[in-house]
Amino acid sequence: MNKKVFSLICAVSCSLIWGSAFVAQDMGMDYNGPFTFTFGRLFLGFLTLIPFLFIFEYKKVNSIIFRKENILNLLLIGFLLSMGNVLQQFALLYTDVANTAVFTIFYVILVPFVAYYFFSKNIHKSVWLSIIICLFGGILLTEFDNIQVRIGDSIAVFNALFWAFHIVFISRFLRIFNYPITIACLQCLIASIFALMPAFVFESVEFSNMVLDGKEMLYAGVLSSGIAFLLQIYGQQNLSPAPVAIIFSLEGVFASVFGWIILSQFLNEIKVAGIVFILFAVIFSQLAPLYDKKKYGRV
Repeated sequence: MNKKVFSLICAVSCSLIWGSAFVAQDMGMDYNGPFTFTFGRLFLGFLTLIPFLFIFEYKKVNSIIFRKENILNLLLIGFLLSMGNVLQQFALLYTDVANTAVFTIFYVILVPFVAYYFFSKNIHKSVWLSIIICLFGGILLTEFDNIQVRIGDSIAVFNALFWAFHIVFISRFLRIFNYPITIACLQCLIASIFALMPAFVFESVEFSNMVLDGKEMLYAGVLSSGIAFLLQIYGQQNLSPAPVAIIFSLEGVFASVFGWIILSQFLNEIKVAGIVFILFAVIFSQLAPLYDKKKYGRV
């Protein structure tokens, strides 16, 4: 199979799993707090991937994985992954699945800013219009008479910044350490440890409670954390950032649909319009530079 076709299939599958997992994340906090749930799902992701690591990549990376540069990169992307997941869980406490998912995909527009300020990449002019359209879509999504929903939306927007950094640093790390299974596996382990530490401080970490949310944690852990993060890395490996980012943004659509079907989180006409505006902004921010000869901020 052609490498680009394989990456395309991986990226679409990743978006579908991510989108559906928002429902599991929302339902998985009946007995566990955000930090505990994040630890559980990420550690399950690590356990899911570790057999594949030993079968396919361990012999190749055994002699280089402990290089200082590789360890620092893994610690960084592990921290970003942990924060992104924790903030998603907190957002779901205050707002619904659709809002959390759609505001999370703001990362697609934030990626150029991260690339510019940290790696001196130019920002394409289409980004500014995309931001205005996104803000308008956000206004349509937000319930101004519900302060809790507005808090949740704000957390989800802040959360998008961590995902933007995560995407940027994954792409850069793949250039010097092109071992997707190793990256996906170890980032889940490191991220789970980052989530476990505050869980012990602020929450009651009990295995019995984790079992009570077991189905949701398994789905979010095995599929969304283990398999989907591996699919993400394979998607970024062989596709250029513009089309792969568009595909990843579909998680917002999938999440909204699954939230409507499974959780009965009804989307009225105004919220549907908000989602359409944001998705249009995300897609426009990626497609417009393809028709411009100027270089723009992607890594």
